[in-house]
Amino acid sequence: MVRWLAVAGLALVAACAVGLAIGVDRLWWFAAAPLVALSVIGVYDLLQRSHSVLRNYPVIGHARFLLERIRPEIQQYFVERNTDGTPYDREIRDLVYDRAKGNHGEEPFGTQRDVNAVGYEFVAHSLRAKPKPDGVVPTVRLGGPECTKPYDIALLNISAMSFGSLSAQAVEALNGGAALGGFAHDTGEGSITIHHSKYGGDLIWEIGSAYFGCRTADGEFDPEPYVQRATLEQVKAVSLKLSQGAKPGLGGLLPGAKVNEEVSRARGVPIGTTIVSPPTHTAFDTPRGLIEFVARLRDLSGGKPVGFKLCIGSRREFLAICKAMVELDSTPDFIIVDGSEGGTGAGPVEFEDYVGMPLTEGLMFVHNALVGCGMRERVRIGASGKIASGIDIVKRICQGADFTLAARAMMFAVGCIQAQACHTNHCPVGVATQDPWRARALVVDDKRHRVHQYQEKTVNSAMQIVASMGLDSFGDLTPRKLFRRVDPQVTQTYYDLFQWLEPGELLIEPPEGWRRDWATASPQTFEPKL
Repeated sequence: MVRWLAVAGLALVAACAVGLAIGVDRLWWFAAAPLVALSVIGVYDLLQRSHSVLRNYPVIGHARFLLERIRPEIQQYFVERNTDGTPYDREIRDLVYDRAKGNHGEEPFGTQRDVNAVGYEFVAHSLRAKPKPDGVVPTVRLGGPECTKPYDIALLNISAMSFGSLSAQAVEALNGGAALGGFAHDTGEGSITIHHSKYGGDLIWEIGSAYFGCRTADGEFDPEPYVQRATLEQVKAVSLKLSQGAKPGLGGLLPGAKVNEEVSRARGVPIGTTIVSPPTHTAFDTPRGLIEFVARLRDLSGGKPVGFKLCIGSRREFLAICKAMVELDSTPDFIIVDGSEGGTGAGPVEFEDYVGMPLTEGLMFVHNALVGCGMRERVRIGASGKIASGIDIVKRICQGADFTLAARAMMFAVGCIQAQACHTNHCPVGVATQDPWRARALVVDDKRHRVHQYQEKTVNSAMQIVASMGLDSFGDLTPRKLFRRVDPQVTQTYYDLFQWLEPGELLIEPPEGWRRDWATASPQTFEPKL
């Protein structure tokens, strides 16, 4: 309403200026003409459906787009890079925007990467490159021997982001995109809402330590509401969140300013209360208990795939889980490895920067641990943490993943401009707010198509890269296919740089680098043996 009043006020001033120009002095046209133009622009901005910034900030929002237009002329003087030579979020955001809007995203005059920088990574093409297969949508089957309702998941999916953290419009746009493209939408730990169900896109229901959507009055796991939601046709898999990359070792956090009546109803908490989920689960407290709980969730769901998500911290704790799998001869259907560099919204800076294992190390460790204990064939691995481009998908599969999930990039696809106001409820583009006047800026019918286009073009890019390597499928990607520069004169493959275990090796004779951790890990406790 304030925006309409502001534009109406501008139009009134413009009308007065026109009246003065006609009835008093023609010099008033010098003021009237720009005022009329600004009024017309303001009305257009409020009515158009493509730019969330302009819907919330008519007229003045054009300053942002002006800066975007001039930035390519000056950005060569302000090139920012991560330490491994990959682009900063600003460049990733531009890539996502291009794909979401249906642009090709080609860049003239060659690479901007410093290919001689230590940490630079690349894959090798083949002189017998193959054409990208048309009409093929690569998927990965989730469902081990204990699963009776397997699910074929896409290579790139929407990572966990809860309603409450995101607006209703953002959730609907994400799920609408998933429905259009046939990929999965992880609900985040904030439960399933009507906004997840409006378009019918496939859901991975994430359950956190607060058990939102399946909790008793005192916050314990309640099987009855779990069965009601887990058996919904739209729910294709269930993911138990043990920890997350943005704040490993802490539970989920939702500021009280964002807990309105609808969020309160979805999560079963009082309105206006800051929600801090417990750091650990109460439904189990041992590695064996975790695997048994996963099996219980699978049975209650009617046989759907059930897995868990975690950011790797202690190697011994994960090896203890592996030992529990071996002892019980039971496994999750999938494990999502969340890198410590991941995250989309509010989180303590120290945790974001210094706690938890980065995705590359965590992913390779989980892959090797499962191989070493003989369970890799039964468990699919998902990678989550700053996945944005086709080469990201290819690299993560080379490092041990089967599929990927993206959160930050999907936020960009629905219009996030990284205002870094997620925790304030003042998101300027309606993505991460519960303020209805700010959220109205996000037009679902426009943004759901952008989500679909971004995911489709990114997977197509990954398929094109694989074909250029002379490979038939993503299953042909191995650590030998990914190279890293280790000093200005030397590059090595991931196969040569890191240790890769043989199937069952941990059960027979653990190698030196694994021996102590394996010996001190116990399926009876998360506390390591001394």
